Amino acid sequence: MSPRAQRVLLPLGVIAALLALWSVWAQGGTGGATDFPTPLEVARGFADQFQTKPGEHAPIIVRHVVSSLFRTTYAFILAALFGIPLGLAMGWYTRTMYALNPPIQLLRFISPIAWIPISIMLFHGDNTRSVFLSFLGPFFVIVISTTGAVRSIPQMYLRAAENFQLSGPQLFKKVMLPAAMPQILTGLRVAIGIAWLVVVAAEMVAVQEGLGWLIIDARYQGARTDLIVGTMIVIGLIGLGLDTLLRRMENLDQVKWGITRRV
Repeated sequence: MSPRAQRVLLPLGVIAALLALWSVWAQGGTGGATDFPTPLEVARGFADQFQTKPGEHAPIIVRHVVSSLFRTTYAFILAALFGIPLGLAMGWYTRTMYALNPPIQLLRFISPIAWIPISIMLFHGDNTRSVFLSFLGPFFVIVISTTGAVRSIPQMYLRAAENFQLSGPQLFKKVMLPAAMPQILTGLRVAIGIAWLVVVAAEMVAVQEGLGWLIIDARYQGARTDLIVGTMIVIGLIGLGLDTLLRRMENLDQVKWGITRRV
């Protein structure tokens, strides 16, 4: 079997096995609970979310997905714009590292969810609050991963740059950034996942639109577990898509030489 076929067939096989186990468990087999929806019941119940209400221009699920993706994308871009330069500075300049590392380490251990009351007091509007909360999680991950990437650049690269008399912008462009990019990319992949997790959690308490709010709304509709599970699957699929998009960056010339692949 070719590697390409394995990449397609193996995940499909695992998914099919999980669906089969889910069906057996939900129907009461192997000690399962019969009040949990089967995959077929989830598909039937969640189909309502693809209907377009009168006066709306898109199906219900599309509106909520767009809201969540907008908040996540906005927060992630802001986190990268602020986090990468700060991480580069902390990794390259020792004094900057000494000055900023303690407060960064202090703040990063505070859960973004704990900032919800603060965000309600500071900001007006659902989108602003959610973007702020979703910004906090990936920001610290990006800063720390970028700092570690710069500080772990092999000394042989820097010595080679000295031999070629590279300094300033040339050193940054030709040595520092390419050498750190693989680890920065890994940090970005982790960060986008955290941003997606936080925005869904924030939508459960701080806003009235989005996939997180859709889960809470399904709960208040009489514990519609079919809608809850269906929304959870959509959240997972979108998260997989976001990670796949970032993995495409590994094909960039500035990145691929620093990544070791296994067949």
